[in-house]
Amino acid sequence: MQYFIICITAFLGSGLTLFSGFGLGTILIPVFGLFFPIDITIALTAIVHFLNNVFKLSLLGRYADKQVVLRFGIPSIIAAFAGAYLLTMLTDLKPITEYSLISKTFLITPVKLTIGILLVFFALFDVVPSLTNIAFDRKYLSAGGLLSGFVGGVSGNQGALRTAFLIRANLTKEAFIASGITIACLTDISRLTVYSKEIFKHQNEFTYQIIIAATLSAFAGAYLGNKFVKKITIKTLQYFVAVMLMLFGILLGFGII
Repeated sequence: MQYFIICITAFLGSGLTLFSGFGLGTILIPVFGLFFPIDITIALTAIVHFLNNVFKLSLLGRYADKQVVLRFGIPSIIAAFAGAYLLTMLTDLKPITEYSLISKTFLITPVKLTIGILLVFFALFDVVPSLTNIAFDRKYLSAGGLLSGFVGGVSGNQGALRTAFLIRANLTKEAFIASGITIACLTDISRLTVYSKEIFKHQNEFTYQIIIAATLSAFAGAYLGNKFVKKITIKTLQYFVAVMLMLFGILLGFGII
């Protein structure tokens, strides 16, 4: 049952999140969290996330915008190191408050609430008519890379903020997806460098077969998702990303994910 739950989640998550550029880690973390401690959960999710991104890179990497990758990716890598290092020291951040819903307790933390508000704000640029034609100048890409990389290092969820910046960078749909994947790979490498200590320390608490099974399932999901890339328009992609950003931001802000 453990393998089935993790693999089906990886398959569906990888396919559904190919277009948005984020979400697989967010979906996998609570599932891995059912079976492993939180520090191991984040590390294992990062491994599957990285290997899946490498596979997606083989499918779409040729479309990546090199300038965007460098201006956004390099700051993201540097900041991800700092964020991941902070995670190793602050695995338990003090929550602002907690509440119960359907017999389950949820925690609202400062980091998640702030990120959630930012994501909803960015999503408005794709759904509010007066804001849809506004594009973020590429001079802000480096700042976006620093912010998303640091958040990703701390929480394992850098994709949503990265997407919020890249979707406004006047890229084609293929370049948007491919650039996001390339940056995600670079960021994952920096995170795994820091997480590796925890992985080796706790390697007896999990089997590598679960990583292989989850990764292959994610590969299958990404492969099928790639078949639909040519069938969507950039406008459809923007609306899809906006909905995902809002949903993710609300759930994150309220401590549900």
